[in-house]
Amino acid sequence: MPPLDLTSSAVDLTRTICDIPSVSGEERLLADLIFDAMTALGHLEVHRDGDTIVARTHLGRAQRVVIAGHLDTVPINRNLPTRGAMIDGEPHIWGRGTVDMKAGVAVQLKLAAELVEPRVDITWMWYDHEEVDADLNGLTRLAAARPDLFAGDFAILGEPSGGQVEGGCNGNLRAIVRTHGVRSHSARSWIGENAIHKAAPVLARLAEYRAREIDVEGLVYREGLNAVRIGGGVAGNVIPDLCEVEVNYRFAPSRTVEQASDHVRDVFAGFDVEIVDRAAGARPGLDAPLAQEFVAAVGAVPRPKYGWTDVARFSAMGVPAVNYGPGDPHLAHHDEERVPVAQIEDVERGLRAWLSA
Repeated sequence: MPPLDLTSSAVDLTRTICDIPSVSGEERLLADLIFDAMTALGHLEVHRDGDTIVARTHLGRAQRVVIAGHLDTVPINRNLPTRGAMIDGEPHIWGRGTVDMKAGVAVQLKLAAELVEPRVDITWMWYDHEEVDADLNGLTRLAAARPDLFAGDFAILGEPSGGQVEGGCNGNLRAIVRTHGVRSHSARSWIGENAIHKAAPVLARLAEYRAREIDVEGLVYREGLNAVRIGGGVAGNVIPDLCEVEVNYRFAPSRTVEQASDHVRDVFAGFDVEIVDRAAGARPGLDAPLAQEFVAAVGAVPRPKYGWTDVARFSAMGVPAVNYGPGDPHLAHHDEERVPVAQIEDVERGLRAWLSA
């Protein structure tokens, strides 16, 4: 691959890095190119941990901002290479990663190269394995090895937010709800107990569940509790003795992970419930002075982030954080993933103006 051309526009750079496949676990080539591009710049101190790249200014500014983005995407499904597309008369870039979140990364790479004298010191972070289990996430690994690199007064994550500011994020929890039975031949079903049939009340509770809308520091977060997978059965002539319903709970940042876990257990009281993955949410983080300056500078009206993002990691480390990036989050992971060119340009303009003021 030729080296990244950081003198090209953020729009062209978006297409370049999207056309370098980097499905989770396959980020090495893109990480190599970013590492080479950053080490060629004289104004940045560069660190590498696996396929996570950190580049920092050291200008002695009174405040430091961390700006981060992940390099990986969900699997490609006939949506690379990228192509230009006109949607409702507006130019877009179509293809995997354009929304989640290489357009945001492209803006960050260009600004990292060009902002030699920003108003604050900046730590740029580009990391691997965001789209998979939390224990594989590059930030998890980096936080354990180099927590000092996370130091900052404010953090911005380039997750797609439609070019608006989305504060904090919902928490995320996965649980397995199991029902148990007794195997038997299906010709003599009365001898056994059908575990799949016993799962009917689990599904009924989910269907009847009414999710909350919770105001947290002025932003209203919408929760959700849903079945996302169900499995059971042994063979076509065997009454099954086990059925598993995987449940996903998105909870407002006013709840702790312990409270969220207790809530799921309460909803499925009487059933075998195992919490298999959980991640705390993040409060909006908009009360920090730098956050308020940033929101005013980009002219945004803050909104809540419904999905979980790595702003929660920064929040847990005492760094208030928001999401700000191009792309409609509804199109993240979609086969028709596409980003408006105007949003890429607007986000670059907003970040550049604030960081240069």
